[in-house]
Amino acid sequence: MARLRPEKLKVRYLDSLSPNNQKFPRRYTLTHSDRTGNLFLTIGSDYDYKQIKGLYTRLMRDEVLAELTIDEDGTALHVYCQVVRGLGSRSFREAIFRRELDLVLEAIRYGDREFFDKEQELDESPVLIHFCTKKPENDCIENWGPISKYTQ
Repeated sequence: MARLRPEKLKVRYLDSLSPNNQKFPRRYTLTHSDRTGNLFLTIGSDYDYKQIKGLYTRLMRDEVLAELTIDEDGTALHVYCQVVRGLGSRSFREAIFRRELDLVLEAIRYGDREFFDKEQELDESPVLIHFCTKKPENDCIENWGPISKYTQ
């Protein structure tokens, strides 16, 4: 694994969220620059809609949205990948997401590492990948193991 280059990851917090705040849900917006190779991770109580409203991002739809939630079943990191919106066929887009998901999960875990290091029981939460389509009955959800698996 270990594909993440920390110097290429730019992290910012929204609202009053910080590594010291255990507010739920904890939402992650991850985009990237094809030109520079930089990854941009925003951590907040909501998604960073400003970050994903640009024309290029709306056209490509290659952003990843994730949320750490807590409910009666415990905590889980839900990761949402749009496999039928944007350029390319469903199978092509899904293959790209699958190829890059280890990097995505490393970026989320590394970007919010102070929080996960402090809240170690949350680090064992399962990562549930949602491959989203236009028809919910065609959506696919996979368990990719605990968040701690993606520690750098």
